Amino acid sequence: MTEQLPLLRFATLLRIAHHIPGRVRLKLAAEGTSELVDMIDQVRQFIRSITDTPGIRSVNLNPAARSCVVEYDPALIPPVTWQDLVSGTDSAAVKELVQAVAGFGRARAPS
Repeated sequence: MTEQLPLLRFATLLRIAHHIPGRVRLKLAAEGTSELVDMIDQVRQFIRSITDTPGIRSVNLNPAARSCVVEYDPALIPPVTWQDLVSGTDSAAVKELVQAVAGFGRARAPS
């Protein structure tokens, strides 16, 4: 799980703006422009890490609005996962998502 700590750390900088099962809009909680610039790499890493994860249908970033819409399969990723992720709650749902992200990344890595 240590390899996913950047994902977990970054997720706590997000808040949920809107959520219906299958679609969640995440807003970056950065206040100033300099803080946002510092987070660009983290934003890119977050998007790369979840984009190809099983259960994630699409990820759309809107930099001007500081938001990201994630469409997902609620049968594979329980809706409560998103609130737990952004609140830093160490739940079984978050652990499963982190393991899916890590496992899928390892499966794609060249040998």
